[in-house]
Amino acid sequence: MTQDRPADVDPADDPVLREISAAEAASRSAEPLVTLGIPTANDGTSEKSESTITVIIAFAANVLIAVAKTWAAMLTGSASLVAEAAHSWADAGNEIFLMIANRMARRPADHSHPLGFGREAYVWSLFAALGLFVAGSVVSIQHGISELLDPEPATDYLIGYIVLAISFLLEGFSFLQSIRQARREAGALHRDLLDHVLATSDPTLRAVFAEDAAALTGLVIAALGLGLHQVTGSPTPDAIGSILVGVLLGFVAVILINRNRRFLVGQEVSPAARSAALSALLASSQIDRVTALRLEFVGPRQVYVVADVDLTGDDSETHLAIRLRALEAEIRRSPAVTDCTLSLSAPDEPSLTP
Repeated sequence: MTQDRPADVDPADDPVLREISAAEAASRSAEPLVTLGIPTANDGTSEKSESTITVIIAFAANVLIAVAKTWAAMLTGSASLVAEAAHSWADAGNEIFLMIANRMARRPADHSHPLGFGREAYVWSLFAALGLFVAGSVVSIQHGISELLDPEPATDYLIGYIVLAISFLLEGFSFLQSIRQARREAGALHRDLLDHVLATSDPTLRAVFAEDAAALTGLVIAALGLGLHQVTGSPTPDAIGSILVGVLLGFVAVILINRNRRFLVGQEVSPAARSAALSALLASSQIDRVTALRLEFVGPRQVYVVADVDLTGDDSETHLAIRLRALEAEIRRSPAVTDCTLSLSAPDEPSLTP
């Protein structure tokens, strides 16, 4: 994308090119021009590493929980525990998809994919959400209906309660990790925790947070269903608990599917992030005004910046092109920017304001 300088122009003899060369050198040591307001390491790996840790913790917890719930469901015959076992196995499988999402999205850009592979994260997270819907929601609802039509007695209630309690502790530990990550990012962006989880461009954080929250709620439902089954002697509350768990999982899955769909088809940054980016551009000594600005997510915390700008001064076309390329290089230094394309504004185009 970089434009070579004309062979007949010597930077040492041209004051404008000398100034541009100095600006390029200064930009290599200056702060990034455009950020999304999220504190990031210079290589952009800080949040990616934390997301990976969050997913690994969730995977380990869900495998242990799934094994325990399956054992308890076989001993007790509880419909709610069967639904919870299906839920945990679905979550464990989904974490594999999320780990693949993190790995695939980190591949560097190449000639065939100049904007990188960041959107791979949304593809694999979409698969995970579909898995939650099919393996978790549908199976739980189907088993609950089956128990209503052909009920079976439950036994060994104490084992069921113990497994549910242990599962609650393990899910809670995983949930706290996702809360810590989400809260730190939400604070940096001045958002409420839940607003950030829904709005974040990181699909793995959103998936783990939502699945853990649903799991904790499902455990409470299962415990109530099992308890009412023991107290009343009727399997109906247990079967209804299984159906409710399935409905809950379906609701969460639909939300996750919709959010991943939006990022796949093209999601703009928040108005606050756009305003911050516009202010950063206007603060540059090279830019007089901005007439168009688009910042689209192309991966977790990665944006593609397109802008029309009017540069300061009254340079020739050749000098303006060189200055635009230097500005693009400066903007690309931000860990949040995958690529940048700048064009010159037309004189009659209205200016944007933060």
